[in-house]
Amino acid sequence: MCYMKVHLQDGSTIVALCDSEHLGKILKEGEIVLDLKAYSSFYKGELVSEKEALAALRGADSLNLVGKRSVALAGKLGLVAKGDVRTIGGVPHVQVYRITR
Repeated sequence: MCYMKVHLQDGSTIVALCDSEHLGKILKEGEIVLDLKAYSSFYKGELVSEKEALAALRGADSLNLVGKRSVALAGKLGLVAKGDVRTIGGVPHVQVYRITR
């Protein structure tokens, strides 16, 4: 399962999605640190089903995804490609921004 929190900011929708087993951990890869302990409140909304997560991802302006399941859901929608994903501490992570004018 995945935790999802939807943030509304300046008219934009940001979806934060994190595989449940990673929340509360600190991931490191070289000098890069993804602190899912200190910033758990950014991701920890509700545990959601795949259907709920897919619906939120479709309507989001920005995405912040952590974990194999979360990243794979965005891949199903064609929002990310394999080359877009960075691995931090063995865990996939990707951020997606939609630029509109």
